[in-house]
Amino acid sequence: MNKKKVKPGSVLIFLFCCIVAFTMIVPFAWMVSASFKLNTEIFEYPIRWIPKVFHMDNYDKVWNSIAFPTYFMNTLKLAVIITVLQLFTCSLAAYAFTKLKFPGRDLIFLAYLATMMVPWHAIMIPQFLVVCTLGLYNTHASLILMQAFSAFGVFILRQNMLSIPDSLHEAAKIDGCSTFGIYAKIILPLTRSGLAILTVLTFNNVWNDYMGPMIYLDSDNLKTIQIGLAAFKQQYSTDYGSIMAGTVCSLIPVLIIYILGQKQIMDGVAFTGVKG
Repeated sequence: MNKKKVKPGSVLIFLFCCIVAFTMIVPFAWMVSASFKLNTEIFEYPIRWIPKVFHMDNYDKVWNSIAFPTYFMNTLKLAVIITVLQLFTCSLAAYAFTKLKFPGRDLIFLAYLATMMVPWHAIMIPQFLVVCTLGLYNTHASLILMQAFSAFGVFILRQNMLSIPDSLHEAAKIDGCSTFGIYAKIILPLTRSGLAILTVLTFNNVWNDYMGPMIYLDSDNLKTIQIGLAAFKQQYSTDYGSIMAGTVCSLIPVLIIYILGQKQIMDGVAFTGVKG
C-alpha cells in the first residue's frame, strides 16, 4: 500500500487552524452555557460548562420584559427585504458590467468601486436630510431604500460572472433568448456561489446594524433587535444570564443563514477574485 507522506508544514497549518477554531468556538460555547445559568453560577471557577439546572426563565425574561418579539420580527423583515433587493439589483448591475457592451462600461464600474472608499460617516448627514425631505423618517422604507443596492455586492457578483464564458451568452442570443432571459435562465444559475456569499454578508450586516435603526427609527414598534438588546442591557445591566440569552436568540437567524449557504460560500470564496 502506498502511504502518503505528511509534510510537517501541513501538520503545523492544521494545528494552527485547530487553535484558531478553538479560540473562536469557546466564547460562543460559554455564552450559550451562561444563558442557562444564574449570575452566581456564571462566575464560578472552574467553569461549569453544563449547568446543574437549566434556567429557562432567562429566555422568558428577554421575550416578555421588553418587546423582543416585535424587535425580532422587524429585524427579520428588514434583513429579508434588503437581502432580496440587493441580490436583484446587484446581480443586474454585475450582469451589465460583464456581459453587456456599452460606452463607458468600465469607467462606470470604477466609479462604483470608488464609492466604497467613502466612509459612511461622511455621507451620514446628507442621507439623513434626503430621508427627511422624502418624508421617510421613522419608517422601515428609509433603511430599505438606502441599502437596496451595494457596490460591494456588484463587485462580488461581477467577479463571479467573469468566470462564465461569453460563448454561452452569445449562443443564447443566437437562439433568440432575450437579454433578461439570458440573465434569468443562464447567468443566475451559474452564479449561485456569489449569490450565496452576498446573501450571507447582506443578511448579517442588516441583522447586526445598530447605527442605521438608531438614527432613522424613533417609534418603539419599529425598532430592531440590536436597539432592543441595547435597551435591555441598560435596564438589566447586572443580569448577565438574561443578557446572554438575548444574545443567543439574536444569533440564531445568522447561524441558520450561514449553515444553509455554507457549501456555496466555500466554493465562492475560493473562486472570487481569481479573474478581474
